[in-house]
Amino acid sequence: MADTLKPRDAKEVEDVIVWALAEGKPLELLSHGTKRTLGRPSQTDITLDLSSLTGVTLYEPQELVLSARAGTPIAEIEKLVADNGQELAFEPMDYGPLLGTPAKSGTIGGALAANLSGPRRIKAGAARDHFLGFSAVSGRGETFKSGGRVVKNVTGYDLCKVLAGSYGTLGAMTDVTIKTLPAAETEKTLLLHGLDDTAASAAMAEAMGSSCDVSGAAHIPSHLVNRFERMSGNRAATALRIEGVLPSVLHRMSMLADLLKRHGDAETLETASSRLFWRSVRDVAAFSADGPSKDRMIWRVSVPPARGHEISEAISTAAQMFYDWAGGLIWIALLPTDDAGAATLRKAVAATGGHATLVRAPAAVRAKVDVFQPQDVGNAGLSRRVKESFDPKGILNPGRMWAGV
Repeated sequence: MADTLKPRDAKEVEDVIVWALAEGKPLELLSHGTKRTLGRPSQTDITLDLSSLTGVTLYEPQELVLSARAGTPIAEIEKLVADNGQELAFEPMDYGPLLGTPAKSGTIGGALAANLSGPRRIKAGAARDHFLGFSAVSGRGETFKSGGRVVKNVTGYDLCKVLAGSYGTLGAMTDVTIKTLPAAETEKTLLLHGLDDTAASAAMAEAMGSSCDVSGAAHIPSHLVNRFERMSGNRAATALRIEGVLPSVLHRMSMLADLLKRHGDAETLETASSRLFWRSVRDVAAFSADGPSKDRMIWRVSVPPARGHEISEAISTAAQMFYDWAGGLIWIALLPTDDAGAATLRKAVAATGGHATLVRAPAAVRAKVDVFQPQDVGNAGLSRRVKESFDPKGILNPGRMWAGV
């Protein structure tokens, strides 16, 4: 069992990292640990627990900006902004149910470190696109800041983009600033029934290319449709979400239904049902750790949207999968094997120009299989140089993303 150090403020975080640097002690960074098993197994003996760094330190709804300590639960932030008619537009997923950790326990620092995003990614972008500033402690034991507390900020290097998606390998974030946006008044979802993967890809592309301003586009094949909220029957469902003020939503829904009527039967999910359905898409409820696919290996695959359907043709017929981001994001559940199906899947993904991440598998599998997409020589060298710039002794989450980095 690793020893745990739990600093109470940013100064104590710096003190811990300075001590670890002096003693040559690598640190595992986490808060509530909802994504602890996402990545290669920890190669550390000491855990730096940031969960005490909580609390919103600034919120100015009129300025669309919020600052909070990195360990602040996302659920707390989402409630605060919802009470003010706003939202986190990047719609961060809750990894808890998928990885078998408590739901609604993820933190804002963890969401930014993993660069999370939900179905609205196709319209609003990922977490990094809403990340305005931060304070962090590098592996050099130095506190540094980037960005600021305004939406329009162009001071210096945009280190927010560097730390977003770095999984705690470059710095321990202590305070962060994000952009908030007005929440949609209402939403509705158009469901097309009975399309196969190829036809669904064409329908989603047509919807995304229209003027209907679609904010969510997903396809659920027939073998999974019953695992999603407000879904029933045994026919595949292709879902297209429209958000905004009611008159606009009604007008655009009518336009979209008319545009896609040649694809077959359709129905509408009203606001409450639509929100429940998209939350289940966001959190990958079909593959939850206590559901029918609990023993399967879970992959997250990103491909050009128009080519997403090609993956299903290239891998095992026993695979379970569904599509988000208009076909650009595929969640795949494979039967357990020694390599989690990596060889076959990555060959299929490479043919489409995409990349794949192993999200859920036993530690022994994650230790020997590349969890994140293998890098070519050029990108691997760049990653190593960036790591050495922030953390020359390799004490922050060493090997979390790639062995030796």
